[in-house]
Amino acid sequence: MTAEIVPDSQHVPDSEYGGLVAALPQPLRDYAQLARFDRPIGWWLLFWPCAWGVLLAGGQGRWDLLGWLLLGSIAMRGAGCVYNDIVDADLDRQVARTASRPVASGRISPRAAWIWLGLLCLIGLAVLLQLRREAQLVALSSLVLVAAYPFMKRITGFPQVWLGLVFTWGVPTGWVALRSDGLAVMAALYAGAVLWCVGYDTIYACQDREDDAVVGIGSSALTLGRHLRTGVALFYAGALALWALAFWWLRPDPLALLALGPAALHLGWQVLTLEPDNADNVLARFRANRMAGLLVALACWVVGNA
Repeated sequence: MTAEIVPDSQHVPDSEYGGLVAALPQPLRDYAQLARFDRPIGWWLLFWPCAWGVLLAGGQGRWDLLGWLLLGSIAMRGAGCVYNDIVDADLDRQVARTASRPVASGRISPRAAWIWLGLLCLIGLAVLLQLRREAQLVALSSLVLVAAYPFMKRITGFPQVWLGLVFTWGVPTGWVALRSDGLAVMAALYAGAVLWCVGYDTIYACQDREDDAVVGIGSSALTLGRHLRTGVALFYAGALALWALAFWWLRPDPLALLALGPAALHLGWQVLTLEPDNADNVLARFRANRMAGLLVALACWVVGNA
């Protein structure tokens, strides 16, 4: 029987209450925390690939579609977190940063968590119905990947790759919501998004390296070891190369590639200033990917609508 690990001051808190979440009464706050409404970085990272697909496909001015995809990202990211916490409750109790999560700590029962998951999925269904049939099928095809993700850390040293496949599925969904051609462009954009996700989640995983090693679960941060910064640099470089390929296939003009310049500089800054053993630095670099996502979105908008 494994001992539970109690959170302490040496670990980055799993949740930081602020704004509306902090004003909620405790029972409602627990449900908000379970869906990670107190940590909006997650749904931004889920939304940006959706926006990339729409904008590179020529969706200038499709604010209605982007709005629905944003709502879907918030709801389905929440649903994914609830599902992950239900499956991982036994592991979360053994990791300092996650031991106080609502299901792991017993503040929310598994049954109540399943009901909350169902409600969030209903919101996702409402968003799904706003998409054309082809995009609905693409979005639904991700469910197998989503269901398998929580188990990947138990069987592989690179669960971040599976997360990348899941968390950036918005690229094909957003693209197919507008058009059914140019699938090679879409595939390159998606592959780059996967590598970007592997890179930023490797940074995030630095927070749990010691606990993950004790519990015996896989992590790219553990697998890369002292080569972590090099690994992140290679993931980001691969992402940029694949995005450039997507841009070139859509618009074979060297000037189009310049649109990726700001994103390249930003990702380079992340790598050069990354301190894997500094929890505050790691969390800040991870959260900085909200800006990276925006910069790539602007590049997609420029190239897709030029």
